[in-house]
Amino acid sequence: MHVSVEEARAMLAALLPPLDTETVPLAEAAGRLLAADLPALVSHPSATESALDGIAARAADTLEASPETPVRLRVVGESRAGAAFAGMVGPGECVRIYTGAPLPPGADAICPVEQLTDEGEALTWLSRPASLADVRHEGGDFRTGEVVLRAGLPLTAPQLALAAALGHAAVPVRRRLRVALLSTGDEVVPPGQPLAPGQVYDSNSVGLSALLLECGCEVLALGRAPDSPEALQAAVDRAGGADVLLSSGGVSMGKYDFMRDLLLDRGRVAFWKVRMRPGGPAILGGWNGLPVFGLPGNPVSSLVVFQVIVRPALTGQPPQTLRLRAATSFRALPDKTAFWRGVIENGVVRDYGQQGSGVLRSLSEAGALVIVPEGQPVNAGDDVEVMLL
Repeated sequence: MHVSVEEARAMLAALLPPLDTETVPLAEAAGRLLAADLPALVSHPSATESALDGIAARAADTLEASPETPVRLRVVGESRAGAAFAGMVGPGECVRIYTGAPLPPGADAICPVEQLTDEGEALTWLSRPASLADVRHEGGDFRTGEVVLRAGLPLTAPQLALAAALGHAAVPVRRRLRVALLSTGDEVVPPGQPLAPGQVYDSNSVGLSALLLECGCEVLALGRAPDSPEALQAAVDRAGGADVLLSSGGVSMGKYDFMRDLLLDRGRVAFWKVRMRPGGPAILGGWNGLPVFGLPGNPVSSLVVFQVIVRPALTGQPPQTLRLRAATSFRALPDKTAFWRGVIENGVVRDYGQQGSGVLRSLSEAGALVIVPEGQPVNAGDDVEVMLL
C-alpha cells in the first residue's frame, strides 16, 4: 500500500466530490478558487500613456539635450488622465503630461519634470533627452481576449485586483470544499492552556486550518480526539456533511495510532504510507462514505504533506516550483523522495540545516522545500527543483 507522491495526489483528488460553479461579486470572492479561465475584457493600458509626470515630445528633437546644452521646446498643451491632448505634437513642440495620461499623436518619448526648466508657460528647457522607456504602450500589461487568470487559482488580493482590471465585476468560483479538521492524541493541548511535561500545543490544527482557508475551503473544526478508539470514532462520526476529513496524528506504527487502526480494521484504505520524507506515514481511506486523509502528527511532517499532496489535490493546481542552483549538497534517500527545507538567498538555495520533523520553526524560516528524487543526491553547484512554501 506504499505509493509515490504523484500517486498519492491523484488518489486523493479522485476521492473528492466534483464541485459546482457559482458566480459571485468580486467583493465576495476573496479566498475562493477560480472555476474558469478569466480573459481580459479590455486591454491595459487602454491607450499608450506616460509612466511619469513631465513632457511628451518627439525623441528626435531632444537627442542633444544635456545640462551643458539644454534643448528648448515649445509647450502647445497638456495631457492628463481623463482629458487627453486633442492636437498633434510637431517638430520642436511638446505637451505637458501626467502619469497615466495618453501620449498625444506625434510624441513618442517622455522627459521627467525633474529634468525641465520652464520659461514661462509656453517654453521649457530639457537637460536630458526624452526617453522612449518611460512610455507605457497600449496592451503592454495584457490585451483584450488574453487569458490572464487560470482556473484553480486562489483569489487573493493581487488576483482580485487583477480581475477588476480585466473588466470583471463578478467571477466564477468553485463551491467551497467542506473539510472537517481533527487533531488526535492525549498529549495535544489547545494553545493558551497550561502545558504539562510531555504535552504539546496543537499547532497542527492552527497551521492546517490556515492552509485550508488559503485553498478556498470551508473548515469544520472537530477539535481534538484523545487516544481512545471509541473517542476517535465518535469524533470522526461528527464529520457528517463534510466533503473530506483531514486528521493529524495516529497514523504511524505505534500501539496508540488509532486512526490507522480505525481505517484498516473497520473502514477502507486506499494507501498507507507515501514514499517521501518527511511525512511518510500518511494514510488515505474512507469511513462510512467519507474520504479520510490522515496526516502524521509531527508538525513539520503534517504541514509538508499538506503542501506536497493535499494542496494540489484540493486546488487542482500543481505545486509551485522553480529550478535553482544548489549552494550546498542535499542527500538522497534510496527509496523515498526527500523534501528538505532550504533557504533561498541571492538566487541559490542552501540547506537549512535542521531537518528534524519536530523543528517547526524551520518551515517559517526556510521558505522552500528542495525536492531530491529517490537515489539522486544533489551536489553543490547542481540545479535542483525547489517548491516555494
